[in-house]
Amino acid sequence: MIEKVSVVTLGCEKNLVDSEIMSGLIHQRGFTLVDKPEDATVVIVNTCGFIDAAKEESVNTILDLAELKETARLKALIVSGCLTQRYKEELMKEMPEIDGIVGTGDFHRINDIIDEALGGRKPIYVGNPVFTYEENHPRLLSTPRHTAYVKIAEGCDNACTFCSIPIMRGKFRSRSMESIVAEATQLAAQGVKEISLIAQDSTNYGTDLYDGFKLPELLNRVSEVPGVEWVRLHYAYPGFFTDELIDVFATNPKICKYIDMPLQHSEDRILKRMRRPGRQRDVRELIAKIRARIPDVALRTSMIVGFPGETEEDFANLCDFVREMKFDRLGVFTYSREEDTPADRLPDHLPEEVKQYRANVLMEIQREVARENSAKYVGRTIDVLVEKYDGRSDVYVGRSQYDAPEVDGEVFITGCRAEIGEIRKVRITHAYEYDLSGEGIA
Repeated sequence: MIEKVSVVTLGCEKNLVDSEIMSGLIHQRGFTLVDKPEDATVVIVNTCGFIDAAKEESVNTILDLAELKETARLKALIVSGCLTQRYKEELMKEMPEIDGIVGTGDFHRINDIIDEALGGRKPIYVGNPVFTYEENHPRLLSTPRHTAYVKIAEGCDNACTFCSIPIMRGKFRSRSMESIVAEATQLAAQGVKEISLIAQDSTNYGTDLYDGFKLPELLNRVSEVPGVEWVRLHYAYPGFFTDELIDVFATNPKICKYIDMPLQHSEDRILKRMRRPGRQRDVRELIAKIRARIPDVALRTSMIVGFPGETEEDFANLCDFVREMKFDRLGVFTYSREEDTPADRLPDHLPEEVKQYRANVLMEIQREVARENSAKYVGRTIDVLVEKYDGRSDVYVGRSQYDAPEVDGEVFITGCRAEIGEIRKVRITHAYEYDLSGEGIA
């Protein structure tokens, strides 16, 4: 009997890539991949363990899927990803429904895990996370065929006090430039037009393999791949954003004018407690330099509210900073205590209701900023990657270079015929808080 396998992915884009590699390996083995877990004999849950909410979602998903052993044909439930890397013993002890566990550095052995789990051996493959996939690993995309993520590095060395990523993903390790370009070439041959380069700290790319920061060279080389029209970058660390990198964004027309730079806070005292690079003055100077060199840039950042010791004054100053900086995109997170991290041992932790209140306040401020920022696009003509079509309203939906998949806004297009995956010019006629609408230009 050929086993039917379903892969359920939780968490970030880096997890998504891992799931796509596992799916490629499973397909190569000869198993049948199915979309619906209820149709599967083997289910793999690729978990997130970054913050409490993600852990809770992962655990609840595992428990929900375990019920398929009673209600469907499920024979083996395998759990992978960050949660297993960090809590393998606890998971196996507390959740007997699990039939196998694989960590972030061993998912390339997924077929061995499946075999052993089906044989009733309850395998645990969780070693030191040193594995980094290469272009010769099979991969099945789960994204629309015109867009794909490419991991350029794994792990992180920055040791922010609030973050457990180094515990779950290991030390920073870059892929070779040749491997990344080769993978981008393969993806472009499959019809991918937008390549999103991702890493926990993309700006540090290459420092462990080469002599210095190599992200500018990598961006240029990926942009030269035939068929690639947009190259998007995720998770730029502010401490390593060099002048050379700014120049690449400013001068290379295929590099999306979109900079995703998590800042986490504005106040020096909190940044020091977080062990973040530089101080507010440095951040202000960097943002001013970026905007002067790249006038049409869209800046995305994230902020953490309720960090231990954050005072009312600190929060008020953060609100003023967000109003003044007018970030195009902003994500707000409440501080989540993570065991085995330095921040967890700090004094002056804040109540959850205070953290949530501050998050709501900051997002309301950003809502007004976003509305103002969106208005500047009205009357402009911009390129839009067409992603779907609503036949009922005869409207196409896409994204501009200023919007990343899933997390940012959309552009609604009327008055034209288009192909999914096509990049069309659109004259913007209306702006909303996060979305735009306009007319396609023939």
